[in-house]
Amino acid sequence: MATRMESSTNYILGISAYYHDSAAALLRNGSIVAAAQEERFTRKKHDSSFPVHAVNYCLDEAGIRLADVDSVVFYDKPLVKFERLLETYVSYAPSGIRSFVTAMPIWLKEKLYLKSTLKRELVEIGNCKKGEIPNLLFAEHHQSHAASAFFFSPFEDAAILCLDGVGEWATTTAWHGKGNHIESLWEIDFPHSLGLLYSAFTYFTGFRVNSGEYKLMGLAPYGVPKYVDLITDKIIKVKDDGTFKLDMQYFNYCTGLTMTNDRFADLFGRPARRPEADLSQDDMDIAASIQVVTEEIVMRLARTLKKETGTNNLCLAGGVALNCVSNGKILRDGPFENLWIQPAAGDAGGAIGSASVVWHEKLGMERAVSGSDLMSGSYLGPKYDNKEIRRTFDQCGAVYQEVPDDDLFDKLAEVLDDGAVVGWFQGRMEFGPRALGGRSIIGDPRNTDMQSVMNLKIKYRESFRPFAPSVLEERVSDYFELDEPSPYMLIVAPVQEHLRLSMTEEQEKLFGISKLNVPRSEIPAVTHVDYSARVQTVSEETNPRYYRLLKAFDSRTGCGVLVNTSFNVRGEPIVCTPEDAYRCFMRTEMDYLVVENILLRKEDQPHWDDDETWKEEFELD
Repeated sequence: MATRMESSTNYILGISAYYHDSAAALLRNGSIVAAAQEERFTRKKHDSSFPVHAVNYCLDEAGIRLADVDSVVFYDKPLVKFERLLETYVSYAPSGIRSFVTAMPIWLKEKLYLKSTLKRELVEIGNCKKGEIPNLLFAEHHQSHAASAFFFSPFEDAAILCLDGVGEWATTTAWHGKGNHIESLWEIDFPHSLGLLYSAFTYFTGFRVNSGEYKLMGLAPYGVPKYVDLITDKIIKVKDDGTFKLDMQYFNYCTGLTMTNDRFADLFGRPARRPEADLSQDDMDIAASIQVVTEEIVMRLARTLKKETGTNNLCLAGGVALNCVSNGKILRDGPFENLWIQPAAGDAGGAIGSASVVWHEKLGMERAVSGSDLMSGSYLGPKYDNKEIRRTFDQCGAVYQEVPDDDLFDKLAEVLDDGAVVGWFQGRMEFGPRALGGRSIIGDPRNTDMQSVMNLKIKYRESFRPFAPSVLEERVSDYFELDEPSPYMLIVAPVQEHLRLSMTEEQEKLFGISKLNVPRSEIPAVTHVDYSARVQTVSEETNPRYYRLLKAFDSRTGCGVLVNTSFNVRGEPIVCTPEDAYRCFMRTEMDYLVVENILLRKEDQPHWDDDETWKEEFELD
């Protein structure tokens, strides 16, 4: 390897797979060439299978074959995870026998022999013999998270906090990053997990674990946090330093096939909500309560890390780092001057992190810290040129026109101002769970009907779920109590006081979902019921065309904000290809679709021969 390093380019392929959100990422001399989740190619949300399509995309983007890759690294250590599984079943025997019988065949068939499985997949991708595949390495799960958070951050020195469900054993880890090295400080181990606690409440309120946590967070502002004391007295004991311990008698995830049990239900005096059943005020109060508990624990952990490291910077990763309400609180009230969150904070980001562990920790390569992060705005997926797009639309029989940029942005500003909903597809696809102006559905935030129209007629999802604003980076503080960039939509900030609309006496008395249709600000479509918003700042450097669209809308309307939601319907992964985009456009009530410079108007399109059964194509999230 030393010879290879001296004579040519070094490629490291990182892989995350077999649990949820499989992904691949390719580094060239430590810089990200490409990264993508497998779900975008297979159209199966949270796809956990080996990311063969994502790997092939990464190799194609770099213009190389698998034989040109120096190392392949997997994002966790399956044998250590298997050890945890066995120890857990032994500890809880015989009550875990049903779960044990369910899990063991998969482990014995696939996961226990993961090294052989990975080699077999790589042989197929490389069209080679087993002895010809690149060197295969394994990083630890939380090490991959920590590396993804620090090595791609803008900081030379930072504290790192990783919180998720569980890796091998660890559920919470603290690290100190300096230069090209991350030092492990301490960890909290399974079964005591903040991620699994939040998921337990996700399950109890009727949402799907590993995808419904966003909904629980979005539901929380409709409720009153009246169960906080009950949770901290009975379910979780939290020390002053933020470390915690769960009372396992209320949970079923160690021994059964559900997250919570009858004791948990008895504690709240009700059963778990059935999925898709009507939401009650109690569901909202429970959501509000666990959100408060989560924020308090994360804040205490942050304060502890500040004392231990003395640094002014904090990096976050792991699934809990996608809780943007908690992130906003840390930024506003926490002890650190600067905060950076890995945009692919969940398991997908482990692909990038594991590859960087090899580059920096194993090979000892230095980092180039320049004051901005190294994620390229998270625009790391495929892109398509106008020629490919025209070919796709011709095959679909679509009616379109090609419009140069100089005319396109003014035209879109006009239709958005008139209340149109636009599918916006351009540049490289985003890596991570958020649409950031590459694969987005956009609208006018001043429109009081926009939230309900987008939720019910386009996304086909619950009406309470809020939408995020994209805002010109230089104008963010005109609209939100935020004075720094938030490029990855991972910070919730209050809407500026002068934009808020006061409520009438009658409106103040409303509870729960009845609050939904009360406009809260002059940009009501992106203002949540608690006057907050999940902010994405848009920079000319990282996404120049989306920036130009925002500038055109600002010039026309005086509003430097657009509604931005992911380009998909409920249960579907974000669109990847022009064909995906056209299909989603035709199946929903979007008014316009723009793919690079190709503009389509819905009323010009031929009849779409597609009945309503397509809605069963994607499992509800």
